[in-house]
Amino acid sequence: MQKWNLIIDVAKCENCHNCTLSSKDEHEGNDFPGYAAAQPRHGAEWIKIKRRVRGEGTMVEANYQPTMCNHCDDAPCLAAGVDGAVRKRDDGIVIIDPDKAKGRKDLVETCPYNAIHWNEELQLPQVWIFDAHLLDQGWKAPRCQQSCPTKAIEAVKITDGQMNARVAREKLRVLRPEFEAKPRVYYKNLHLMDTEFLGGSVQCRINDQIECIEGAEVKLLRDNCELAKVMTDVFGDFKFDGLEPGSKDYTLKVSHPSYGSASVTADLPNSRYIDNILLEP
Repeated sequence: MQKWNLIIDVAKCENCHNCTLSSKDEHEGNDFPGYAAAQPRHGAEWIKIKRRVRGEGTMVEANYQPTMCNHCDDAPCLAAGVDGAVRKRDDGIVIIDPDKAKGRKDLVETCPYNAIHWNEELQLPQVWIFDAHLLDQGWKAPRCQQSCPTKAIEAVKITDGQMNARVAREKLRVLRPEFEAKPRVYYKNLHLMDTEFLGGSVQCRINDQIECIEGAEVKLLRDNCELAKVMTDVFGDFKFDGLEPGSKDYTLKVSHPSYGSASVTADLPNSRYIDNILLEP
């Protein structure tokens, strides 16, 4: 059986908030019986964007991660809503019933991802419903995908086996797998939100001028074991990404056949940029 999944590429999200706005446009002031009651005009965003800034100096980056209801297969809200307040459709979409869930503020606390919003006026827990009402009318994708200018969001309806193969092939991840909720929202390049990088700039003194060195080999070592290797770009810059936060005792060994070598040690409490790594003959 084919089921809906959402794939979000963190590297492509530019924080335009079109996904948030399209969801708001669809649901604010609009009732869809059996699917969702109207979303409040203020104070509720069913799709949110999380920001994380990494780096320092001249190597700083901001990354953005859209978050929403994960439509989990083993969602705690499903276990708490066995009276029909929460149901999971055959296509994988989770619906909090706008009638049966009235007054069930307890459901808000069941979600480990904090994706359930409490509508105080209607006394109703609410989530992003994957635009199930539109998909049931024949739409090929939810509005968050259609409104994304960078194609960071992709909805796919495939079998679990096909999805598992894609997860392995594209190295997709879910949020907080230790919750064992089995989310159906997957992320590409999630390392941008939960790991660190170590970067730097390689230079050399040429004719009494400090010049950036392109094509220098940079090795990342720890305990004398080589972890990775990259080449500097035209600006003399390099970056090792996906490193464990708080890790220590890294060594950078830099070499160029024409300009010499250098060695630098570095700890990584946070993402770092090491400027002025000077090669010596």
